[in-house]
Amino acid sequence: MFQPLYTITNRLLANIKKINTLVNELNNRHFPRVVLVEFEKTARAVSTYASTSIEGNPLPLTEVKRILKSTPIHIRQSEQEVLNYNQALQELDQKLQKRHLRLSTELILSIQKQVTDKLLPKFESGRLREKPVVVNDPRTGKIIYLPPDSKDIKSLIKELLDFVNDNKGKIDPLILAGIFHKQMVIIHPFMDGNGRTARLSTKVLLAQISLNTFNLFSFENYYNKNVTRYFQTVGEYGNYYEILNKIDFTVFLEYFTEGIIDELLRVQKLLPQVLVSPLTEIM
Repeated sequence: MFQPLYTITNRLLANIKKINTLVNELNNRHFPRVVLVEFEKTARAVSTYASTSIEGNPLPLTEVKRILKSTPIHIRQSEQEVLNYNQALQELDQKLQKRHLRLSTELILSIQKQVTDKLLPKFESGRLREKPVVVNDPRTGKIIYLPPDSKDIKSLIKELLDFVNDNKGKIDPLILAGIFHKQMVIIHPFMDGNGRTARLSTKVLLAQISLNTFNLFSFENYYNKNVTRYFQTVGEYGNYYEILNKIDFTVFLEYFTEGIIDELLRVQKLLPQVLVSPLTEIM
């Protein structure tokens, strides 16, 4: 049974309180639809750029926007990564608007399949890994983390989802979303696309608590500002089975909530104060 270790620090409590305040302030303001549509488009582009950039994609934001506006005839791998992530964003957003989207193993698999489309062999896209993997330090190339064995992946994901579902209404949803994000990275369930899948799945979880980051926010942007810090807080060092009972989620939860605050403040600053239509209609 998955029982994450974390401490509800004063810093974490302050962050959660700040997020709730900022969300309420945004929900009480009104904006013209034309402004919101433009922000939605920008948020998707920034999310796509940031999340792929975190994984080493070299394309700058200007190039990402160009690709999303007009798909190239001959698509390179870096461009395919961008198109895949943006497509996943749009499809998940559409599903969230039409019906209640439940986070499940099947949904996680479908997200990974979309972000790795045409980038991985079909037997590795949309499927849990069946081989061992290692995590290397991008600067030195040395192995820094050994994820769980492939035979344990399915049960670990089930335990994580059970923990999230069983604790809705008991644990603050922001804490649940942060724990889910980090544990998905720790499990490392796929041959590739782990980070992108974890971030998109976390977006679904946040949307379920009425913090829909598909429309106006790009919490990936905060991580991309300092990729080293993101990897240091979301990842772990050593052999999973040796550190299993020592993993502490507290630092990442503080960092995770700080990232949401940073993005909420950015949006609050940029959105004009025009009284037209309620923001709650699209959040």
